[in-house]
Formats: sequence, structure tokens, C-alpha cells
Amino acid sequence: MITESLVDISRLQFAVTALYHFLFVPLTLGMVWLLVIMESMYVMTGKVIWKDMTRFWGKLFGINFALGVTTGITMEFQFGTNWAYYSHYVGDIFGAPLAIEGLMAFFLESTMVGLFFFGWDRLSRGQHLIVTILMALGTNLSALWILIANAWMQHPIGAEFNYQTMRMEMTDFFAVVLSHDAQNKFVHTVSAGYTLASMFVLSISSWYLLKKRDVEFAKRSFQVAVAFGFAAICSTIVLGDESGYAVGAAQQTKLAAIEAMWETEPAPASFNLIADINQAEQKNDWSVSIPYAMGIIGTRSLDKQIIGIHDIKAINEQRIINGAKAVTLLDKLRENPQDTATVAEFEKVKDDLGFGLLLKKYTDDVSLATPEMIKKAADDTIPPIFPMFWSFRIMVGLGFLMLLLFVTALWSSVKGNFMQKPWLLKWALFMLPAPWLAIEFGWFVAEYGRQPWTIYGILPTHLSVSNISVTNVYLSLAGFVIFYTFLFIIEMYLMVKYARLGPASLGTGRYEGENKKQVHISHNQEVNHVV
Repeated sequence: MITESLVDISRLQFAVTALYHFLFVPLTLGMVWLLVIMESMYVMTGKVIWKDMTRFWGKLFGINFALGVTTGITMEFQFGTNWAYYSHYVGDIFGAPLAIEGLMAFFLESTMVGLFFFGWDRLSRGQHLIVTILMALGTNLSALWILIANAWMQHPIGAEFNYQTMRMEMTDFFAVVLSHDAQNKFVHTVSAGYTLASMFVLSISSWYLLKKRDVEFAKRSFQVAVAFGFAAICSTIVLGDESGYAVGAAQQTKLAAIEAMWETEPAPASFNLIADINQAEQKNDWSVSIPYAMGIIGTRSLDKQIIGIHDIKAINEQRIINGAKAVTLLDKLRENPQDTATVAEFEKVKDDLGFGLLLKKYTDDVSLATPEMIKKAADDTIPPIFPMFWSFRIMVGLGFLMLLLFVTALWSSVKGNFMQKPWLLKWALFMLPAPWLAIEFGWFVAEYGRQPWTIYGILPTHLSVSNISVTNVYLSLAGFVIFYTFLFIIEMYLMVKYARLGPASLGTGRYEGENKKQVHISHNQEVNHVV
């Protein structure tokens, strides 16, 4: 029997595995392009230091890539084990991008990863650079198809419900692939990954410079990370703004929750910078607002309104009433699919079918739903405001802090004096966790803000789960947490170990600390030898 506790623990399990997985994916997305830049410099200049940079940062990329693949596989299986009805209901649509990702992008990525690590002595410089570029393309294409599938969950277009099969079916593949939400989500997400990878290289390089070790290696790594990171953070912020506009167009409920906008304001609406949210009384006790800002961001105009939460709930109540009719008519069509009169009536209200299914949480026969049930179902369409509001602001705040760092570091890099600024290097080092936190909060806003829907406006979460034992889900969740934590500890150990070793881990004999017997050459000698 499907209970609320089963739904909650199933959601928690998927959230835990997704958040674990997303610790590794963004770094992979960005590191590959940094490797392309470094190896391109090696091919163009012939300087061995650029090859060493590619190999060293590639070593850290490889450790992270292995964990990303391991944690991602289990998520695929959960669609069948924990979300069986979801897979049945929308599998023809959601499964297509995932199948393409596996057949095209993942195989390309995996093959090129192997050639990247084992092809240094077997391929020419140009050939190996082509491998690295293809590895980067495969990695990012993999993200593209997964994000297309996720974007369809947020804004389901190019598909419609078929009352004869009782499933959603794809009607326009290119509408799914080329949707504004999918393309915007892809560029915003990969830009965030590029920012994270840049911060990763920048922070570790700053640590080397603070320690005054392998200075020439660290200086070049710092400069590459700063230039790439500045472009990446600008793209992330610009596409984040575009995401706000996309959410306003496709998911007004999520936008209102992010902004804690309880009432519909005259256009253009103000932006709540901070607020004291009173969820119980459904209001803000106080707020600090920026006039007009939200209206411009959310609608790209000065005269379009952004609907407040109370008005959204009123609209959704009516859609639930219409949806209840759709569910009742659908039950009749199950008995007699050829009843043309019922088909005609169903076509009028089928767009609200998903809202009618929200009532299944309170009654098996939605035709008997009471006004209280309808009101509860309408309340369910609004996600909790407090976590949405503050998660979004933490994400944005960290984004602008990273922008400030990259601007300052880029200016110092252009001036050539960043090595004489310990405060800048320490700032870069301490900002290492910032992009991970921003990305995790951003993913939380996107996914938690979609609730109570698995497919927004189409399929409620409580109807998507498999009919399995709550105990089994608890046990599997505990198993995932223990296993993933073990893997995470291994990852951290290896990352810290090789980051501390630095380029000495390559065993070339050109860097400090390679072995105790090595006689350390002076900094100038090392620079001359490497360059």
C-alpha cells in the first residue's frame, strides 16, 4: 500500500543519491575544458610544463570522474525500483533522452577517458589533444541529454496524454529537445560546473603559491583558472537571470515561492531581498525589497504582473475541480473507450487531469471529493516557502561573491602582481567550498520547488512511487548513505593526497618533493628546466 511515509522516504532516498552524485558531476563538466586549454597550450608551444599541468589536473579529474559514474548508475535503477509508475506513465518521453545519453554521449566519454590516460605515449600531440576535446564534448553531451530529460519534468511540452494507453506519449521530439527551458537549464548548469572547476584549480594553485612551491606551475594554473572562471561565472549569472524568466513563464508557483510573494503586486513587482517569512499566517512579517526588480527579472517588462501565492492557490482550486471531472471521465473511458460523447467532454478538461489526480492523496473516488479536500490539494501545490526563499538567496549570494573574487583575481593576473597578494590567495583558498554549496542549493531550489509534482502539472509525486515496503526503502537508503559516504571518504583522501603532492605526483623529476633522495634544485633552475 502506498502511504505518505513511503512517498516521503522514497523522495528522501532519491534526493540523497542525487545530491551525492551532484558533488562530482559539476567538477567533471568543467575540468575537461580546463584540460583542453592546458593541452592546447602544450601543442602550440611545445613547453613541457603545459603537458605536466594537463596530466596533473587530469589525475584529479580522473578520481572525480570515477566517483561520478559510480554514484550516477544507482539513480538510473531507482526509476524502476522506487518510481515504477512514473516510469510507466512517462517512460516513452523521459526514457528517450536518457537512452541517447547512454548510447551516444556516455560511450564517447568513457572511451575518450581511457585514451586520455593511456594514450600519452601512444598518440601524437595532436591526436591526444583531439582525444581530450572529444572527452570534453562527450562529458558535456552527457549532461545535455540528462538536463533535457529533467527540463521536461519541469516544463512538459511536446507530449500529451493518451486516454487509450493511459500514458503520456511524445508528440514532438524536437519540442522536447529544443525547448527554451532545456537549453537554458543546460547552459546554466554547465556554466556552474565550469565555475566550480575554475575555483577548484584556482584554490589549489593559490595554496601552492602561499607555500611558495612549484611556483611556475601554480602561476600558470592560476592564470588559466582565473580567465576561464571569470567567463564561466558571468555566464552562470546571466543564465541564472534567464532561468528566473523561464521559471516565471512555466512555473509561476515556484517563482512566487522563491520570492515569498504572497500577494499579487501591481506591475512591476518588487524583489524581496530578505524577509521574515510567516508560513503559518501565509505572509511576511517584514521584508527589505528592491522596487521594480522582480517584475523586470521575472517578466522582462514593466507592465506584466507576477501572480502571488494566494491568487495561484485560487486558480489551482478551480483547476483541481476541473481535474476531478477529467479523472471521473477517464474512469468512464476505461470501461468504454469508444464513447465519443465522453471523449469530447474529456478533451475539454484533460489539461487539468494532473490537478485532479492530486485529490487521489485524500480519496480514491475523486468525484466524492469534499471542498476541504479540494482546499488541501490546492495547499499542496505550494511548496514550503522558507527553504525555497533562503536557498535561492544563499545560491545567489555565493555567486556574486565568486564573481567579485574572479574579477579581483583577473585584474591582479593582468597586472602580474597576484603572487604578491597573500590576502587574495587566501581568499581564493577559502572560497573552495563556495561553488559546491551554490550548486547544491540551486539544485534543491529546482527540484524541491517542483513539488508536489514529479512531472509539473501532469503527475503528482504521491502517485509516482512503486508499491514497495517502507522498510525496504529505509534499508536501501541506509545502504546508499553508508556506501556513498565510504566512497566520498576515499575520494577526499585521494584528492587531498594528490593535491598535497602536487605535480610531484607525476614522477617526472622536475618538481619539489618528488622523493627524499632527490636534491632540490633552486627555483630558477627548476623554471629553466621545465620551460
